[in-house]
Amino acid sequence: MDTHKLVKMANQIALFFEGEPEASAMREGIASHLKRFWEPRMRRELLAWIDENGGVGLRESVLAAVAEHRARLQGQ
Repeated sequence: MDTHKLVKMANQIALFFEGEPEASAMREGIASHLKRFWEPRMRRELLAWIDENGGVGLRESVLAAVAEHRARLQGQ
C-alpha cells in the first residue's frame, strides 16, 4: 500500500478524534481505530514510516497515539 495514502488516512482519523476534550481519550481513540480497522500490514507500514522518516506528514496526535500505544498496534 502507498505509504502516503496511509498517512492521509491516519490524519483523517486523527481529525475526527481531535474533537475529544481529553487528550488521553483522543490518543486512545486513534490507536483503537487503527487497531480495529487497519490490517496488521497497514499498521506495520505506518510504524515503519514513523521509524524511518520520523513520521513526516503525520499529525502530532497520530504520533502521540502511536508512541503511547505502540506495543498494542504491533500485535495482530
